[in-house]
Amino acid sequence: MAVLALGLNHATAPLDLRGRLAFAVDQIRPALAGLRASLPVHPELALISTCNRTEIYCAGDELDADHALHWLAGKGGVAPEQLRAHTYTLENGTAARHAFRVASGLDSMVLGEPQILGQIKHAVREAEQAGALGATLNQLFQRSFAVAKEVRSSTEIGAHSISMAAAAVRLAGQLFEDLGRIRILFVGAGEMVELVATHFAAREPRAIVIANRTLERGEKLASRFGAEVMRLADLPQRLHEFDAVVSCTASTLPLIGLGAVERALKARRHRPMFMVDLAVPRDIEAEVRALQDVYLYTIDDLAAVVQTGQSLREAAVAQAEAIIDAGVQSFMHWMDQRGQVPLIRELNAQADAWRANEIARARRMLARGESVDAVLEALSRGLTQKMLHGALAELHAGDHAARERAGAAIEHFFLRKSR
Repeated sequence: MAVLALGLNHATAPLDLRGRLAFAVDQIRPALAGLRASLPVHPELALISTCNRTEIYCAGDELDADHALHWLAGKGGVAPEQLRAHTYTLENGTAARHAFRVASGLDSMVLGEPQILGQIKHAVREAEQAGALGATLNQLFQRSFAVAKEVRSSTEIGAHSISMAAAAVRLAGQLFEDLGRIRILFVGAGEMVELVATHFAAREPRAIVIANRTLERGEKLASRFGAEVMRLADLPQRLHEFDAVVSCTASTLPLIGLGAVERALKARRHRPMFMVDLAVPRDIEAEVRALQDVYLYTIDDLAAVVQTGQSLREAAVAQAEAIIDAGVQSFMHWMDQRGQVPLIRELNAQADAWRANEIARARRMLARGESVDAVLEALSRGLTQKMLHGALAELHAGDHAARERAGAAIEHFFLRKSR
């Protein structure tokens, strides 16, 4: 049994490529089913897809990383060799270490951010419901959750970092003198939008509007901030009303195009607009960045802002890595033990067969009226001979080197002095 991880993330792949390989929540289960069906054997599988990463985890006796890479490339409509340049393939201990670091927030764009842990837990539930999660990957991820909890409770890994949400507010503050005078539009009503809206609401902007595909979910979020709700379909006609736009949806195509922003700027008489696109794939067309009077930031642009206080976090990182090291060693020990399970079962079955045969012979001897002492003697001798037969045969067979190896093994297992 082996474990393999194939993936790409914010450190290895540009935003547009990550966008092409992102899976929406409702796509994960069918994707897992499709990947399993494309393989000659059916390994355990899990698929993690977030703004910053897409990763496939596999566990089985026969794993084909190249097949998984070609499948992923096909899903994204990219050439396999192009994708290969931006992916990493990790096996066994290195795969476990990576999973533990991701769950603990050490491999995130925002060091120590807790959101990734919830995303991994959701991915595990999807894999389980798809029937793709087996004992090995379940053990890997359950241990990653335990390691992440220990890192969070035992270190200050997230104490000196700022979130994407806080970074967006900081950038807006550099453009607008008073955030209390701006009108801000949030596109989407998911967890990331909720986080950013919470930070902006604390600055008491002039107006907050939530645009979402379903009004019910938008109204639920808007009620927290005393915000207005509007239909997503009304966005092009009302875009000019807003000084700031923050978007993060699961749409596979951009929701805000170049033309819509150009018309909004004209209606605003070129008063500046601050725009943050936290979605992968993009919600706002990339060409918008080239417009004057528009300040567009993507999730990658926020990286430099959030990576502050690095020196303050170094000690916490060292502590976290030590916890992860212990977790990896424990998982690999479990893997090693699990690899011996078939042999242990076979050995126990053989011993049980010997015991059953000797007990049956003993009962026949007792039925013939033989003494208990004679029966016990025959029973013990019969079991001893069966246990030693294979070892003695090895000592008399093969060449000199084979007998030397057999002798060392027999001495180790049968002649060790008890301490």
